[in-house]
Amino acid sequence: MRVRGFLRVLCAAAISLLAFSRAGAAQPLGWAHPYVMVVNHANGRAYRAWNNKRPGRYATNSPTGLSPSVIKSVYNFPTSPTAGAGKTIAIVDAYDDPTAEQDLNVFSSQYGLPPCTTANGCFKKVDQTGGTHYPRKNAGWALEISLDIQWAHALAPGARILLVEANSNRFADLLAAEDYAKAHAQYVSNSWGGSEFSGESAYDYHFSQPGVSFFVSSGDNGAPAEYPSSSPNVISVGGTSLHFDSSGNFLGETGWSGSGGGCSQYEAATSAQRSFGEYPQVNCRGQRATPDVALDADPASGVSVYDSTRYQGQSGWFTVGGTSASTPMWAAISADGGTVVDSAHVYSEPSSQFRDITSGNNGFPCLVGYDLVTGRGSALGTP
Repeated sequence: MRVRGFLRVLCAAAISLLAFSRAGAAQPLGWAHPYVMVVNHANGRAYRAWNNKRPGRYATNSPTGLSPSVIKSVYNFPTSPTAGAGKTIAIVDAYDDPTAEQDLNVFSSQYGLPPCTTANGCFKKVDQTGGTHYPRKNAGWALEISLDIQWAHALAPGARILLVEANSNRFADLLAAEDYAKAHAQYVSNSWGGSEFSGESAYDYHFSQPGVSFFVSSGDNGAPAEYPSSSPNVISVGGTSLHFDSSGNFLGETGWSGSGGGCSQYEAATSAQRSFGEYPQVNCRGQRATPDVALDADPASGVSVYDSTRYQGQSGWFTVGGTSASTPMWAAISADGGTVVDSAHVYSEPSSQFRDITSGNNGFPCLVGYDLVTGRGSALGTP
């Protein structure tokens, strides 16, 4: 009897976990991780910030990564200090970065960007429901937050920045933060994700709101596709490598080996992607293909970020990469353009809007036209 009673309880618990609905009786299982990668100057290698336990020299007293002016030059992005004016970019991340605002303004001062503060209405930080009961601090996620808000501001200095901090890196908390973000911004950037799972499409509605553009990192592990990058409701952002000569002159761009991409196991392609002339060459056979687009993400051509919340016991300037970098950049340049960027928009844009990346691989090869490393390619100007 005791065994049968225990089994009944166990089965009831399993059913409760497997059931899910918009009413919220159950929550999606699993945890997400940030995609920021940080360069260790002691050995020149980059490590995933969320689980890095390796000692080394990560922080420096002055910037060592690429600057906003270099990125703007490479991609012909707007240079106006008011680019993005009238728009709000929401950044969704987990845990608290207690120094987010002050670090943003060190970054802005370094690069001659307009100040972005709570006082002038440019910056706002909230918890996952829009309040001020911030979650606990986490060093890896704080570095992610610094990257996201600083580079969103760098490329759209006229836009407002809304930082929404989820209580934890559980998908349930991050999706709650997403719901707040999409109700208060026109562009939402998500530099996090995890493995795909059966039933993930039930959560795609979190990435749907009229007039709102959603951007999600495709990942830093190459294939396979990850979630929520594989949601058909988002723009999946992959990664590239930038190449310069010894004098700093730009030589070209290739696909980054870490760029997440592949055919989704569970999500169907949008009609816009499925009908795109170059879609058949990646052999996804009607399934969602990722990424859609790309930008610089290789830590070897990483960008500069300032963070005074200690990471590995260090604070100061970090060189970072990952599709965590390319995603807020895409959100920012989309805010500059002021249009809704969704699947229909991306797959109807003329090829002249993209730099086709034809060299490199992430397990899949870069191709002429659309591929599973860089999508349609990197942006040339605003979408």
